[in-house]
Amino acid sequence: MNVIETYSAEDTFEVGRRIGQRAKAGEVYTLIGNLGVGKTVLTQGVAAGLGIEEPINSPTFTIVQIYEEGRLPFYHFDVYRIGDVEEMDEIGYEDYFYGEGVCLIEWADLIEELLPTEYTRITIEKDLHRGFDYRRITIEEG
Repeated sequence: MNVIETYSAEDTFEVGRRIGQRAKAGEVYTLIGNLGVGKTVLTQGVAAGLGIEEPINSPTFTIVQIYEEGRLPFYHFDVYRIGDVEEMDEIGYEDYFYGEGVCLIEWADLIEELLPTEYTRITIEKDLHRGFDYRRITIEEG
């Protein structure tokens, strides 16, 4: 387990960028954290680390956004609004989770039963006592 403390959005972005630079084909990352904690900022960093230059936004209404311009395909899931895990079957999630790209799944705790046995769990937490922009990022391999 690796715990990283950041004190700005730029620092959080940089953590993501380093993850993206080291990411390998077939890896799955889950991203857990409350609304407004910086999940999108970290995701933008991961994309930058993969060499993706187009804007990265949360795929709130599409479940998955696909970016193929980087050194590996990047599949960015946001399952916050998913009503039923069957919706994941409809988009063919297994092709992404077990494919040759890198998956990052926001709100992955909502679809835990579908996750592969091995993935990296990233949790982002705020602590307002440490400052408005403080984030505690915990990375657990598993």
